[in-house]
Amino acid sequence: MKNKWLLIGGITFILIIVASFTFFNRLKIVSTLAESNEELMVLSNKVWKVTFSKELDPDSVNSTSVYVLNEEGEKEKVNISLENNHKSIEIQPPDEGYNLYSPHYTLVITNHIKTKRGQSLNGSVKTAFKVINTLPAIGSKEELNSYFSRMQNEERTFLLDREVAVSEDSSAKSAANSAETDYSGTNVQVSGIDEADLIKTDGTHIYKISENKVQIIKAVPADQMKLESQLPFSGDFSPYQLFVEGNQLIVMGHSYKDAKKHIGNESTAKMIAPAYQSAKTIVYNIENKQKPKLIREAEVEGSLLASRLMDGKVYLITSYYPEYMILEKNKNADLRPRFYDTTESKEQQIVDYHEIKYFPGSHHANFINIAVMDVSASKEPLSVTSYLGSGNEFYMSKHNLYLAATHYNNEIKADRERPHPDTSIYKFNIKNGKVEFQTSAELKGTVLNQFSMDEYNGNFRVVTTKGQTWDERSPSSNSLYILNNNLKQIGQLEDLAKGERIYSARFMNERIYMVTFKETDPLFVIDGSNPEKPSVLGELKIPGFSNYLHPLDDNHLIGFGHDTKITGGKGAGGGPVITADGVKISLFDVSDTNNPVEKDTEIIGGRGTYSPLNYDHKALLVDKKKNIYGFPISIYQNKKGSQFESTFDFQGALLYKITAENGIELQKEITHQTEDTIYEEWENAIERLIYISDNIYSISPGKVNAYHTDAFQKAGELRLK
Repeated sequence: MKNKWLLIGGITFILIIVASFTFFNRLKIVSTLAESNEELMVLSNKVWKVTFSKELDPDSVNSTSVYVLNEEGEKEKVNISLENNHKSIEIQPPDEGYNLYSPHYTLVITNHIKTKRGQSLNGSVKTAFKVINTLPAIGSKEELNSYFSRMQNEERTFLLDREVAVSEDSSAKSAANSAETDYSGTNVQVSGIDEADLIKTDGTHIYKISENKVQIIKAVPADQMKLESQLPFSGDFSPYQLFVEGNQLIVMGHSYKDAKKHIGNESTAKMIAPAYQSAKTIVYNIENKQKPKLIREAEVEGSLLASRLMDGKVYLITSYYPEYMILEKNKNADLRPRFYDTTESKEQQIVDYHEIKYFPGSHHANFINIAVMDVSASKEPLSVTSYLGSGNEFYMSKHNLYLAATHYNNEIKADRERPHPDTSIYKFNIKNGKVEFQTSAELKGTVLNQFSMDEYNGNFRVVTTKGQTWDERSPSSNSLYILNNNLKQIGQLEDLAKGERIYSARFMNERIYMVTFKETDPLFVIDGSNPEKPSVLGELKIPGFSNYLHPLDDNHLIGFGHDTKITGGKGAGGGPVITADGVKISLFDVSDTNNPVEKDTEIIGGRGTYSPLNYDHKALLVDKKKNIYGFPISIYQNKKGSQFESTFDFQGALLYKITAENGIELQKEITHQTEDTIYEEWENAIERLIYISDNIYSISPGKVNAYHTDAFQKAGELRLK
């Protein structure tokens, strides 16, 4: 009898082992899909991406195993493709999108899908979804707080499960300078759309931010410069960006102060943290430069993500993270963004629940606030719209505004589920100063900066990097995507420069330039004349990399970045150690698009040398008429006998004449530093260069100098300290 029970127990144990092996090794869906009794809301161009636990058999992925049913039970004409090394399925919508007049659909994934070893799903998975043509509104406090409660739970889960993973041309005309102006504007991405900066000029005066104040300086004539007035600010406001529009000076910065217990006519307190941060805008009338007059103030809660000025309207985008953890103690907390505009009232207002929209499927615990201030019509109130979602990078054309937001999808690497970053693109239409959401799209990889995006002939173009540069388990690669007016993908180039990442990009009409880097700097020349079939025309590999690309003319491009050196030893991933050396200027000749060449180069200093231009394109002075290019720089020289040490040499600005014929020619070194200084002096560090007529002005916190462009002799000086 004992042997009998031992036999039964042994068989039972074996069956448990077999069952466990079968359970843990069966095919599973990794992506989060709705339960069968839940209907998701999606936009009409929704692309479904479903990730599985194992590699799929391509022969099992077809319109029989994966399909979308409409309300009548008929199959929709969707395109199905395998991605992510055959571990993900992508279901593209019908060519014209899903039908809004018959909005109920079901995504069906059957157990006919199998792995190469024949493993299948335990059963069919059905996801019901409803198609909408506009973003839904939150509508109530209960819905908003419920949203943030879900974010709390998802955040906890993420932290527990997380694996550590590290219509017009917008570029060819990008410089704000033109033959008709006799003073410099800020170097911007899109002609006609100004970008805020810490220093501006209107051709007679210089406006600059310095130590929590704005200084207005009479700059003409250069030998009679004087400080006209100063605008000091209290400690709760820090100015850092300016616009000048006609006789108005627009000062933007961060405001941080105690919140009022009551907002407007609210009868109950918001019951959140007693202090808040906002993006504040102060507008002055500067007809009398000696006595600027404050005419308007406005605030929008959150940190300033981006700003633009076009046709007398200032566009402000803020990102606001409410303190939603307070919901654990107070379920009735009011988490809506606040704003005010003295055109309407000095009392703070709260965005109405019905004016808060959300992106279907969003998993971001913050608001994106888009505010429009019409400075050409002083009585027009501030327009504020709020969206639950995120935004990392921002691009604006004459008609549209685009936000790029990083989101995380799951993928299987080495049989483990890992989150990896991709990008959501949100498109907003600009019409009569109003901003309205139009559509969205999801792309593989992440966006570097605003120059990674562009709009041309109605199409949106973007370059992205996916994967990790030094991780062989998930090697990086780079892609170009072209989307039509409705953000439906119509063309792409994928898997460029494997193992590298994008360092800079520039779109110039039908040509697209992209710089990637790991050990060398490949410059890609891409033909975008056929948006459905972009192609690589040529590639150039040189040492170093370019952080910023600037058009010289139709066939020449200037690259600003760093030289690099390969040193001994091994770095991350077993690769060589790459160190940045001096600042590098490259002149690229792309006349022969199949064979781009580096026509000239200039390397400045050694290790530790840096310029604001390496991360901020607005630091570049461009005088197109005289072919003068200048930028601030701090120069360090490599210390002899040391592999990594360097010594301070120079802080100031460099002026170059750059032409296709003669290349890169140094014209002038300018410094405000005291003689024989052995370190950088903050008060004398040149921040920007501008030009007015035939004079170039170098500007630091403590001084403004002027130099005549004929021989670059000093024409004037103004000490500010």
